[in-house]
Order: sequence, then structure tokens, then C-alpha cells
Amino acid sequence: MIGRLHGTIVAKHAPELLLDVNGVGYEVHLPMTCFYDLPEIGASVTLWTHFVVREDAQLLFGFNNADERALFRLLIKAQGVGPKMALGIMSGMSANQFIQSVRQGDLTTLVKIPGVGKKTAERLLVEMRDRLKDFTGADFDTGGLKGTAPYINDIERTPAASARDEAMSALLALGYKENQATKVVKQVATDAMSAEDMIRAALKAMM
Repeated sequence: MIGRLHGTIVAKHAPELLLDVNGVGYEVHLPMTCFYDLPEIGASVTLWTHFVVREDAQLLFGFNNADERALFRLLIKAQGVGPKMALGIMSGMSANQFIQSVRQGDLTTLVKIPGVGKKTAERLLVEMRDRLKDFTGADFDTGGLKGTAPYINDIERTPAASARDEAMSALLALGYKENQATKVVKQVATDAMSAEDMIRAALKAMM
């Protein structure tokens, strides 16, 4: 229904973005690997989107290019994988890393993703291997519509306590358990880091 959006970034609360499109604000959920490439607040961006309708919610997921969206759509077709788990998978590793893990049968890496137990990981390897056989993902390396700023706000950093809270909220939204998220944020966070820096470092530490 909604395949692509072009608008102005109003707010960023990882992994969610508020995008103003001609006066209408769209709340869009992005994998962190896509979130990192967003430009600063107030800048324009184009996102490829996937619309999910459930009994209790209508959710919009966004991606930097069509290939990332295509991978998301392949993931949610896999048995036991919903949009939230797919978002977690694509946040914990890049699209290319996931494809390589599947092609190499790397079960160890997949089970580190939140919500992905051994049985789910084994199903993913079996189901995704055939689906990704001819998937080149040409846009992954070129970046499609990447932004210019790697931080939530380059001009004014988030205070340390708020940054930790935002990093925690993002990890919980991606499916990590509270005690796991608390432990890893405490382990990686420093006062000089933005929330996005903390999330990136936390995800790296858990993978």
C-alpha cells in the first residue's frame, strides 16, 4: 500500500523515525543498519517501505534501498519470523553479513540474534538458502539513498543519561531482554557517546 516515502526527518528515536511528508507525519521502524545511514534531523530522505497490518496495529518499516526491503520481505516469509524478528536480524548484522551467514551455514552467528533460538536459526538456514540463491543485493554496497550524518544529532549530543535510556529503549524494541540490554549498555557506554553510538557498540558486542 505504501511503497516509498520522501520527506523531512522530524525526530529520531532508534529504531523509529518520524518523517514529515507534505504535512503528514509517518512513524517508520528501521533496522539499525539502515538507521545509522540516516541524515540529520531536518534533512530530506527517501525510504523504501513495507506496510504491515495487524489486528492491534498498523506498522510501517523503512529501508535505504529496495534490496534491503526485499530481504526483509523474504525474512518475514520464513516460518516463525515476524516483522519484529526480521528487524532484529537486520539490525544485528548487515544484509551482506546475513546472506553470507546463510550461505556458509553459520548457525553460531544467527543464534546470537534476539529471539532466534537454535531451531529458528536452523529453519532460517534451510529456508533462506534457496530464497537467497539468486539474490545479489547490488544496492547493499552502493548504499542506495544514504545520508551524510552518522549521529542522531551532530550539533547537539544527547546528555549521557538520556542517551543510555534511548539506547536501552532501542535494544528492547529490537527484542533484547531487559537484563541483557542493561548489562551490555553498561559495558559499552561512555559519557561521550551518543545513543546511536551506544546502540551500534552494544549490537556489535552481542554479535
